[in-house]
Amino acid sequence: MINEIALNDWYPVAMASELKPGCRLNRVLMEREIQISNDGDKTHAFEGSRVLPLQIRYDHVWTSLGAPARPLFEIPEGEQDGRRLVACGRVHVRCSPLRAVENFLDIAHFPYVHTGILGAEDHPEVERYDVEIDDEKDEVWARQVKFFQPQAAKSAEGGIMADYMYRVPAPTTSILYKTCPARVGEWDIITLFVQPVSETTCDVWPWMALYDDETPFNDLVQFQQTIFMQDRSILENQIPALLPLDPKMETPTRADLTSIAYRRWLKRRRMFYGAQTIAA
Repeated sequence: MINEIALNDWYPVAMASELKPGCRLNRVLMEREIQISNDGDKTHAFEGSRVLPLQIRYDHVWTSLGAPARPLFEIPEGEQDGRRLVACGRVHVRCSPLRAVENFLDIAHFPYVHTGILGAEDHPEVERYDVEIDDEKDEVWARQVKFFQPQAAKSAEGGIMADYMYRVPAPTTSILYKTCPARVGEWDIITLFVQPVSETTCDVWPWMALYDDETPFNDLVQFQQTIFMQDRSILENQIPALLPLDPKMETPTRADLTSIAYRRWLKRRRMFYGAQTIAA
């Protein structure tokens, strides 16, 4: 069921680069058909004849089926000079939009799903890290995350112990801050913007803000899409299809601290679209 909380949030529905003059894009957002059009001077979003709110940020078009109560979250790093902004296209996934975000927050699967890239089977340990729900900003944060990665980024040469931070500023968005191999002391930014198509299907729009002046643009896109395609088969076979919010439905481990906080935060915000709230 689409409740008011879900209706009044912002969602990505297209890449800004798709907005050629005269174009008309058809999308499905939470089971409703919408259109995005560009008349040469301005971009518009409609549900039937109803005009929807719209903004273009982070190389994507954002809209809402309702009346957003707060502005779209900020990613200050996306405004820094010297960063390459990389919109990676759209991947359709047969899973709950909330499942897609939670999977992005999961560290423990790296050695087994992304073997040889983001993890190695002989380094499966998830060290203790810190997680909090920031009440002032209404966000979830995980900090002090460390994990061994054979290839932390397309530009990386050899394995490193990568530092991570995760931030969830909206129910269908996750932002990863990770060690930047090319610039000591800086973070590479990798985000997952999720468009709910239905409660059990979604379109995922990865976006990156990187310090990498050497890797060809298409190689950066291909690297990120390879990672996500490895995740897709796992996501599409998760049971139950909806993200369980009742703690009795699944048994968490220490590696699941971010997931636990995310689910608790969703319940607090009453964001139930794509979630299962009670045990069957």
